[in-house]
Amino acid sequence: MPLYRLHHRHRAPECPIAFAAWKGFASPLRRQVTLASCAGGGHEIWWDVNADSADEALAQLPRYVAERSQAIPVVETEIP
Repeated sequence: MPLYRLHHRHRAPECPIAFAAWKGFASPLRRQVTLASCAGGGHEIWWDVNADSADEALAQLPRYVAERSQAIPVVETEIP
């Protein structure tokens, strides 16, 4: 199954909204650890997800978060 890196970006005042959007939203990403730069002031979050399409990958995010995200197809690559 294809792998996507979901990249979400929001402004600092939107940070509480981006996190509150998850309440009541059923997703395998809820209550999981991921990488985020909010604590350092960057206000970006990344998830790696398996999905059949970019739309299916974004569907794992609440609408507010998905609308501010992109799904980037990625593959593991060995760097020489």
